[in-house]
Amino acid sequence: MITWNAEQQVFHLHNPLISYVIGIEHQRFLVHCYWGKRVTAFHPFHDYPKLDRSSFSPTPAHWQDRTFSLDTVLQEYPGHGAGDYREPAYEVRYADGHQVSNLHYVSHQILTGKPHLEGLPATWVETPDEADTLIITLADPVTHLQVELSYTVFRCLPVITRSARIINQSDKPLRLLRALSCSIDFPDSDYQQIQFPGAWARERSLHRQPLNPGITVLDSKRGASSTHQQPFIGLVRPETTEMQGEAWALHLVYSGNFTARTEVDAYRQTRVMLGINPHGFGWQLQAGESFQTPEVVMAWSESGLNGLSQVLHRLYRDNLVRGQHRHLVRPILANNWESTYFNFNEEKLLRFARNAKQLGVELLMLDDGWFGKREDDTSSLGDWFVNQQKFPNGLRPLIDQVHRLEMKFGLWFEPEMISRRSELFAQHPDWVLNAGDQPLSQGRNQYILDLGRPEVRNNILTQMCAFLEQHPIDYIKWDMNRNMTEVGSTTASPERQQETAHRYILGLYELLDALTTRFPHILFECCAGGGGRFDPGMLHYMAQAWVSDNTDAASRVHIQYSTSLLYPPIMQCAHVSEVPNHQMGRSTSMGMRGAVAMSGNYGLMLDLMRKDTERDEAVCKQIAFYKQHRELLQFGTFWRLVSPWENADFAAWMFVSQDRSEALLMAFSLVSQASAPHRLVRLAGLDADVIYQIDNQPQQIGGDELMYRGMYIDPPLSRDYVSRIWHLKRLP
Repeated sequence: MITWNAEQQVFHLHNPLISYVIGIEHQRFLVHCYWGKRVTAFHPFHDYPKLDRSSFSPTPAHWQDRTFSLDTVLQEYPGHGAGDYREPAYEVRYADGHQVSNLHYVSHQILTGKPHLEGLPATWVETPDEADTLIITLADPVTHLQVELSYTVFRCLPVITRSARIINQSDKPLRLLRALSCSIDFPDSDYQQIQFPGAWARERSLHRQPLNPGITVLDSKRGASSTHQQPFIGLVRPETTEMQGEAWALHLVYSGNFTARTEVDAYRQTRVMLGINPHGFGWQLQAGESFQTPEVVMAWSESGLNGLSQVLHRLYRDNLVRGQHRHLVRPILANNWESTYFNFNEEKLLRFARNAKQLGVELLMLDDGWFGKREDDTSSLGDWFVNQQKFPNGLRPLIDQVHRLEMKFGLWFEPEMISRRSELFAQHPDWVLNAGDQPLSQGRNQYILDLGRPEVRNNILTQMCAFLEQHPIDYIKWDMNRNMTEVGSTTASPERQQETAHRYILGLYELLDALTTRFPHILFECCAGGGGRFDPGMLHYMAQAWVSDNTDAASRVHIQYSTSLLYPPIMQCAHVSEVPNHQMGRSTSMGMRGAVAMSGNYGLMLDLMRKDTERDEAVCKQIAFYKQHRELLQFGTFWRLVSPWENADFAAWMFVSQDRSEALLMAFSLVSQASAPHRLVRLAGLDADVIYQIDNQPQQIGGDELMYRGMYIDPPLSRDYVSRIWHLKRLP
């Protein structure tokens, strides 16, 4: 709920788990007071130390109190040019050329429920009683700039969401130079920051570092959230572990350029900011127009990183993903890519499907190469009609035969891209992102369509709708295989060119909204050359994402471990692939490949065009086991136990059912060693008051013993790249 104490000038957003407190200083300035564990009541924030630092930290105009300065006070949405020299949340250039803004509190509203963000993905509630929302209106009395700050507190989760709407209430145009979604000032700097740097096939490495004085910037300028960073800021106390300690997360629900900034000031206070990257950004606001920033999800936990992850997992499953698939079990698929690459036809794919069916596969996923005149990656993107050379009778006969096998059928699309060798490019060469006379860079032999233009996205929407209405598709893998260059639009005026990247993302969201609304039965998978756009913005429309193009099981242990800090396993697609692995050249055991794949949405990227009796028998057993435990693996509570980022030779995690009646423990040997020490692993999430049976063995062990004392990995995992799974069942 949200309370307003008019006498103390304090807003208190709270539920049984969390409090977030905002104050109004001197009836003007919005200040940050507290974010953390629930407090029953919050006393006036006037205990903030008042010191005269006015020589180099100026006081506001016409101000008599030299102990107050915007340069030192903890703020909620700081501006630029009026005395605060730290990083601003927003910057504006006015018609007369100056950039000074000074927002004052004007009014507020307290609403039941959570309003929709027009044109942007965001978390949502099914009924108004799930959340409460505070909207605070600030305004500059000189420039007539107005900002509406929106705060939503969920009633059953330690989660706040924030966004900002910036309005030009003057009679002259202005230019937004920076419009971040949120800013929070913490009173100290005794934190470590968590980030996820990476690259293609090495997404989301887990990195933890102390905060240092000055500014730290994590960002993307690539036109996508990217493989190189995640639109996220994590703060933990130095003593925080997976199992205990405070942790804070800020996660941007956006898929384009972003900035995530931390600034430790001269007084060891920490400013944290997240939003659209101001680099290359500018937005014209005419009189009366407004700009809506994306939403930031803000979660808190006192139960370590596992506790923080479980909050985000629940929120993203229940209140981010939309559509009928969010709570449905996900199918087991077989992808033809590493079996055939571009070399396939109806007969080959039907044989592939029949072989997959015998293994227990539920969905055939036809990857790149089925459309236009596509024989390699140099042509046909933008031509979303069936390749007649490969399918002289069209694609419908193959789809019907796969359905007769009682399997579902999926297709790969890359709708945002265009090949120079395509009919669409021949007709509309000006539809690509371009910077006038500058030569166009290529990535994977392709260009990027300017989705900010209505006629461009309407063409793609029309093509896809026409195809999907004629072909009963069950699944779409939506790919995006390059980042932006020459970011400009043929139709944009010079003063609006810097709006291109954000207009592209808004156009993408509009396209996704139209398709997923029109075809709600289709399960969409997000892909971007692997995990290059694995972010909450895309997951609003697509219930799952391809974690990485790297299918090597040893690499995936690291990637999926760190990915799980933010996203639940049901959102992570993972496949059993061939060995030696096509990306790493490494050979891992079939058991380890299966366990890693089961830790996400299990699929196959095996060469099913050939028979391999030993392999196929192992896959059949894995699929049978996965189907038996799929509800637990996809909807259970996930616990990280031993980190491969801290233990180079070993990792462990587990899944626990919601009622704690059963669990699956998985352990992975990454690098074995001679005369290895014994490995004792403490389990988590079990019921301490009941007895569990492990793998139907006679031995019975209490949940408290398994969690507090642990269990030995016995027999030990004594080879490289092997794993083991234990099933725990509560005894009656």
